[in-house]
Amino acid sequence: MPRTLVRDLSSHLGQTVTVRGWVNALRLQRAIQFVIVRDASGLVQVTHKRGGDGDEIERVIGSLTEESAVAVTGTVTGNPIVNLGGLEIIPERVEVLGRAEAPLPIDESSGPEHRLDWRFLDVRRRPRARHAFTVQATLEQGMREYARAEGFTEMHTPKLMGTASESGAEVFKVGYFDTTAYLAQSPQFYKQMAISAGIERVFEVGPVFRAEPSFTSRHSTEFSGVDAEMAWIDDVEDVMAFEERMIAHALACVADRHKAMIAEVYGARVTVPEVPFPRVTMAAALEIMRAQGWDPAGDRDDLDPEGERGIAAHFARQAGHEFVFVTHFPSAVRPFYHMRPAGRADLTLSFDLLWKGLEVTTGAQREHRYEVLTAQAAEKGMNLEPMAYYINAFRYGCPPHGGFGMGLNRMLMAALGLDSIREATFLFRGPNRLTP
Repeated sequence: MPRTLVRDLSSHLGQTVTVRGWVNALRLQRAIQFVIVRDASGLVQVTHKRGGDGDEIERVIGSLTEESAVAVTGTVTGNPIVNLGGLEIIPERVEVLGRAEAPLPIDESSGPEHRLDWRFLDVRRRPRARHAFTVQATLEQGMREYARAEGFTEMHTPKLMGTASESGAEVFKVGYFDTTAYLAQSPQFYKQMAISAGIERVFEVGPVFRAEPSFTSRHSTEFSGVDAEMAWIDDVEDVMAFEERMIAHALACVADRHKAMIAEVYGARVTVPEVPFPRVTMAAALEIMRAQGWDPAGDRDDLDPEGERGIAAHFARQAGHEFVFVTHFPSAVRPFYHMRPAGRADLTLSFDLLWKGLEVTTGAQREHRYEVLTAQAAEKGMNLEPMAYYINAFRYGCPPHGGFGMGLNRMLMAALGLDSIREATFLFRGPNRLTP
């Protein structure tokens, strides 16, 4: 018999159906056996009255363990005292498809690190863990839809590199036959090469690797990056305008499909942001925060995480907006390929996007002029010989361009109000975690 999902049972009242799922709970009383079965769409109660002669159904139910995979065939019956939609199934057959060992290795009291050890069970058993990835899929799909509608070509760039990308720091080395390769910490170089190849708008969703020994709630050593690059721009404003429209479209998709579930499961509200997003230069942001008493250690020329949360809270109060672009970062803290304003070698035409105080994006207009690009690299003491393949892309007529890199896991974390990026990642990778 075809499988019926729990969410569809109300349209099969009085009919015989087969439900397949996991045993969520058991209550084996003297006269009645109750089994709560869970599939991806919900919970249903299976109710079996003991007959006294120990029938086959009674025997099978009596042998069940929590989280065993089962198939239950029976009649859908209305019962107003059942708090699971007022329905129950009176079983005609119960089949054990995969028995779970007892006791389970995790329960409601398990700590977060222990739950990560048994992540498949954690995700299966907790709607808060499981539904996050449904939202993530919609968020990602919404961004793809918008990028494609705007003429972007989705690319898949290499993740094995012969030389370290960007600054060369925080990269993982891997053996590659008789030499050393590096896991890409960004598709940046390859995006720009695609622009130079005449693919005028480039979009990619793929893995990003960062060898950062960070143990914060927002860092991981492998995450899903959303990257975009666009040619023939007038200035960095074109990049920010595209990104804010893309985010607004994606969040509208999330709100349309999951708004009620997100409110119920996460207690979060999905707000479709108005465009344009607020913008503030880094210099102005520093003034605002120092006027509010922000006093980080050292003479900083950019924001620390506390400062990012503070400036986001400021614009939430002043503009009623969850997003804010912080622009014009000092060139000292930005890569050599970020373009600088005319006459301001100390600044870059770059930005970070903050959502609810969390940095979710870094972007910029790129330096496309070969002579300027190589001079900026030399200024930072970089040896360009190992990255000649990249520099060559600017020697033969590269157009003005810019783009951004976004952390999809951080976007999900902010959207659902999650406490840690570990909850926004199916199988988390950090300095002390390579399994499961």
